[in-house]
This record gives sequence, C-alpha cells and structure tokens, in this order.
Amino acid sequence: MQIYQQLINKVIIELGLRKVKGSDISDEQHELLATLSPIITISRDPGSGGKPIAQMVAKHLGYTFYDQRLVDEIAHSAKLRKSLMSQVDEKGRSLMTDFVHTLFNPDYVSDVDYMRHLCKVVLGIAYKGKAVILGRGANFITPSASGLRVRITAPWQVRLRRAITYEHLSPEKAEKVLKLTEEDRKEFVKQYFGYSIADPKHYDIILNTTFYSIEQASRVIVTAFRQKFTQGKM
Repeated sequence: MQIYQQLINKVIIELGLRKVKGSDISDEQHELLATLSPIITISRDPGSGGKPIAQMVAKHLGYTFYDQRLVDEIAHSAKLRKSLMSQVDEKGRSLMTDFVHTLFNPDYVSDVDYMRHLCKVVLGIAYKGKAVILGRGANFITPSASGLRVRITAPWQVRLRRAITYEHLSPEKAEKVLKLTEEDRKEFVKQYFGYSIADPKHYDIILNTTFYSIEQASRVIVTAFRQKFTQGKM
C-alpha cells in the first residue's frame, strides 16, 4: 500500500495542492478550502441504491454527477480508450500481474498509471467543486474539509432482492455479481488506500437504505450536506 500512498502524495504535490489528504491540512490550506465550493463523495455497497441516489443528490443541488463520466476523464487524461480504462476501474490488482501483462499486452493499463490519473482527475474535480463523485475511493483522495463523505449500504438480503428485481437477474446470477463487485471494491480501497471501505470513521454519514426510497435518501444526504456547509459556500 505504501507505494500507492506515495503516488497519491506525488500527484498532490504535482498539482500544487501539497499534502491536503484527510486531516493533514495546514492553516493556509484551510483558508484555501474555505473559498472553494464543496463536493460530495459517495461510497456504496452494490445493490444499496448508491448510483440513483447519487444522481438524485446531484440533481437536487444542480451539481455535476461523476461516475462513468469520471472514467471518461481518466481515459482522456491517460490518452487511452475508455474501454481499456474500464477494465481496471475500481479493481484491486498485484504489481506482478501488472508486470506480466505489460510485457505481453501493449494496451494494458497498469494500476500505477490508473491511480495517478485517477488522483489527478478527482483532485481537479474537487477543486472545481459542485460535484457528486461516485466510488473510486474519492473520499480517501479529497480533503475531508472540502466535502461530505457518504457511505450507502443495506443488508445483504435487501441488496440481493433489489438486484434480482431491478437488474432482472436470476438469484444465482445476482448473488454472483454482488459478491464479485463487493469484493472488487473492498480490495480496491484496501490495496490502494490501506483502509477498510466499511470503516465508519472515513465517512460523515452512513445511510442504510432499507426503509428509504431514492428520493428520501437523497434528501437526507442533501440535508446533511447543507448542515456541514454554509449556504454561501454552496
């Protein structure tokens, strides 16, 4: 994990942001953040409704929503096809796997390259402000002082039932997809940031969507966002 943390810090320095990750922010940087429009980062368990909720939050606030659009911008930054970037998006990998693939596949995207461009794009979005970023460990890349960090979840059986109902998957297929997606996201955060994706201390609000509609959940998040930031900054 250390090599990736060093990579994130390098990108931060290259962008002239110095060490603004997490709570490691100087007084001068706090003053800078105070002049910026805040963002919302949303981490989600598969089947919890994270994507439609994030889209609704962005709509309520008039903010730009970043999910596949984020992949587009990373691909543009790396000068690679979106299809290639999607192959490594939110997936953990080993350096040995990268080494082998790089030798035999000239189109392969290494995780180091992916992380460098991910950090560059996410930090650029954060410093423009007025954005809702879905996944990609954005809450571990951006300063906590400049955004609301949200985690959306629900019990396994609730998420499985939703996958069957809304994705029109068989129970067997839904279970397989959920488990694979959940493991990919957990490993991605653990490998590149050294944290547990479900650790509550990395979030301002954790929302169990079992008894909330998409609209209700989005309203809870918008209310929390407005509570954290003054109307003038938004």
